[in-house]
Amino acid sequence: MMEVTVTATDGVLEIQPLTPARWPALEAVFAGRGCSQARSCWCMYYRRSGPAAPRPAGSPAAAANRAALTALVDAGRFTGLLAYRAGEPVGWLSVGPREDYAKLRRSPVMKPVDAQAVWSVICFVVPGACRGQGVARALLAGAIDHARRHALTLEAYPVDRPGPAADEHLWFGTRSMFDAAGFTEVACRKPGRPVMRWAPG
Repeated sequence: MMEVTVTATDGVLEIQPLTPARWPALEAVFAGRGCSQARSCWCMYYRRSGPAAPRPAGSPAAAANRAALTALVDAGRFTGLLAYRAGEPVGWLSVGPREDYAKLRRSPVMKPVDAQAVWSVICFVVPGACRGQGVARALLAGAIDHARRHALTLEAYPVDRPGPAADEHLWFGTRSMFDAAGFTEVACRKPGRPVMRWAPG
């Protein structure tokens, strides 16, 4: 399994893939302040398309989403990366093959640009106490390291808006972060929402 160490603004972060053994670390990230949307979605929103499957009576959507992501992880599917500082989980990035994110096919903004096989960088989740410390940049560096090792092209759908943006608008990351990481724009179907790619050189 891939493991990489990257330097953050206030120390060293370890970036590791989510595995069944590391599931408690993901739960700890999602339990953090400012992560209520993640606790509801469990990074399943973009993995589905069309009407939601019926749930048993009394079963909340969050529980169903958690179970669905757990099943993917238990099956050995690559679902994303965790960031650790001094052994404590501080962030999460949902990243994987574009075909794993069914909703992208129907999105007018994020639909495929072409038939090239890519891995999609979907959502960054960083608890409020850990924001502004380079965690998202470290997670992106980890994704690039994984892509370089496996000759993968990464595709991202960042937010590009002037001035500060609300946290709930930054799940996809900011354009400036992807620019700094060497991504280039390949399409833009809506102002402020470019499609960007990184490919191993």
